[in-house]
Amino acid sequence: MPVTDVQGHHDGSNLRVGIAVARFNEFVTEQLLDGTLVRLRELGVKDENVVVARVPGSFELATAARQLASADGNDMDAVICLGVVINGETAHFEHVAAGATSGISAVQAESGKPVIFGVLTTFTTDQAVERADTGRQNVGGEYAEAAVEMANLHRTLADL
Repeated sequence: MPVTDVQGHHDGSNLRVGIAVARFNEFVTEQLLDGTLVRLRELGVKDENVVVARVPGSFELATAARQLASADGNDMDAVICLGVVINGETAHFEHVAAGATSGISAVQAESGKPVIFGVLTTFTTDQAVERADTGRQNVGGEYAEAAVEMANLHRTLADL
């Protein structure tokens, strides 16, 4: 019997995608959101199949992601969490980054759905701005691709 080898693909035409986006550092997260939405459209995800939930900061992303992924909530095929945590002069950076990471990871494990970690954790504001620049590197598109690919892989694996 041959080995079964599966992977996702980038056709988002039949997918629902939730996006939890932090308002803190909004000058960066809005650019990430723009890049994510542009790429989702390019991958065929219809605007009416996208829900954007805005939360105060990156620490709160997991709460919205949990509701978006939940079968009792919005039952999205994938969820993208967008936030920015920039290092400052206190340990607050480490606590928020760790909390966002563990919270988002827990949502993925609990829901069994793809939850994409799109939280920039940078040492400087310039580093964050560079990663969200719509004219250059905007990594929001990469998060969109990961969400669509993983949602399709999730469906394929469920059908095995």
